[in-house]
Amino acid sequence: MPAFREFTKQELGFISKFKKGELAVDKGATVLVEGSHSAHLYTVLSGWAFRYKLLPDGRRQILNYLMPGDLIGLQGSVMGEMQHSVEALSTMLLCVFEREHLHELYRNHPGLGYDITWIASREERMLDENLLSVGRRSAIERAAYLIAFIGSRARAVGLNGKSSIRIPITQQHIADTLGLSLVHTNKTIRKLMERKLILWRDGGCEVVDNEGLKQLARWEGLGEDRRPLI
Repeated sequence: MPAFREFTKQELGFISKFKKGELAVDKGATVLVEGSHSAHLYTVLSGWAFRYKLLPDGRRQILNYLMPGDLIGLQGSVMGEMQHSVEALSTMLLCVFEREHLHELYRNHPGLGYDITWIASREERMLDENLLSVGRRSAIERAAYLIAFIGSRARAVGLNGKSSIRIPITQQHIADTLGLSLVHTNKTIRKLMERKLILWRDGGCEVVDNEGLKQLARWEGLGEDRRPLI
């Protein structure tokens, strides 16, 4: 896909050995659990997921959304155990890597090591923007940003092909991402629909006017060229 940089022959040979198989995941399944030690890393090949943390009383904070090309589980390689959980929003196909061979990637393939650093830095940048949204944007600006952000990322990796982007989330997912009550979220979604920026269907949110969402949120967009793929 044009969104991703090409491998060198040496990198491709290593990745082919590093990869141990593919894993199909059902919608609603938990891919990784906070506090666990996983022997594997994953790259999303198809489908949607989200990262989240839970408070002891069950309240959930969604941290980010995962799409094709995203790396899952890197945090466990650094921290020793997962600091968040990952749940599938749709059926998924994951590329499986053995975590114990990650040191070989850093030692013998500095280009791929840089790629992982780039991926981690990109995640940090996205979380910075999400924190700005929760801290300073109004409710309608928060919702507009979130949907534009997810829609832009989905379009970049070819989700839904040439048709309009349909995001398989519920209003509860949006509430848990933005720190809003479900009632407030519902009222905010209705305002976006009245402005003809989105449609809300049984299967989730359909993006009608992504540029309009970006303007409302005062967000300039992703601003990415070609990106790495592990």
